[in-house]
Amino acid sequence: MAERGGVLSIWVDKDGRRHVGVMVNGKRVHRRMPEGATARDAKRLEAELLGAIEKQKPAIPGDPPMTAILGVYMEHLKNLRSPDTAKYHAARMGPWISKYRASDARACAAHMVMDMQGHYAPATINRSLGILKKALSLAWDLGLIPENYGMQVKRLPEHNERHVYLSIEQVQKLSDYASEPVAAAIWFALLTGCRRGEIVKLKREDIGADTITIQSGNTKTQKTRTIPIVSSLRPWLEFFPLTINVEGLKSGFRRARESAGMPWLHFHDLRHSCASILLASGADMLTISRILGHTSIKTTERYTHLQTHAQKVALEGAFAGITPKITPKGRGRVSG
Repeated sequence: MAERGGVLSIWVDKDGRRHVGVMVNGKRVHRRMPEGATARDAKRLEAELLGAIEKQKPAIPGDPPMTAILGVYMEHLKNLRSPDTAKYHAARMGPWISKYRASDARACAAHMVMDMQGHYAPATINRSLGILKKALSLAWDLGLIPENYGMQVKRLPEHNERHVYLSIEQVQKLSDYASEPVAAAIWFALLTGCRRGEIVKLKREDIGADTITIQSGNTKTQKTRTIPIVSSLRPWLEFFPLTINVEGLKSGFRRARESAGMPWLHFHDLRHSCASILLASGADMLTISRILGHTSIKTTERYTHLQTHAQKVALEGAFAGITPKITPKGRGRVSG
């Protein structure tokens, strides 16, 4: 049974074990994966094998195969904060990059998009396209290609901004269906605006008497920020550091949202809900921006539609029942 990943290079045998085989310029390498290995593990191994083979091949001056370009990127991965995730997205590109050379970047990207659409969300496709752009840029920096062909690769428009905001009652319902560590993470996200990764990496020494420090290495912006501890959060602090990792939080949150009848909910919606509640309480954009750790207030301004909605509600309430009478032109005028 062939799996999506390589051109018939990833398969499952009759015993349920996954196999990975790659071939570059007539050289074939085969690996049988251990029991329990996932499709994601197989794709990662496929990318690693491709990269290893390409390192042993003589470079083709001027226009190397795209697999060699990906090999350059695989070397670059050791400098990234999340190499495993990047490897996974790089491995997804296997069936397409094996057909093209560096100068065919535009055609390769178009082929990827055509085949991936309908199977992956635009944001997921863009992650692979972004890796292709980066790999070509690295190859250009190293002098392997005469120009940066990555400039030919264009990302898809995502239009995936969510506007999901929870009430305190909904968060309480969600929390009621969660285990204690997951419930602690849920309330921490709502009451601080922290991201899931920031919550999972929190250490005991990061929690002070009145403030919580989100270390720079754990933030998306690479900047340390300090968040005051509100009284509602204090009962949950005893569960930190969490006894579950990020995968445990993902699965626990999924069970809680489904049991609570909210299968559409994302953990990140709790961060948006924090901003929504802050706005409703009268907090200004600059304060909210600092709490959420935005690098620019422009990012925070995505919530301005909530301000407009609140203003509309206030105006509707204040002037409810008033029906102005329209006087035709010329009537009621005092003649001079």
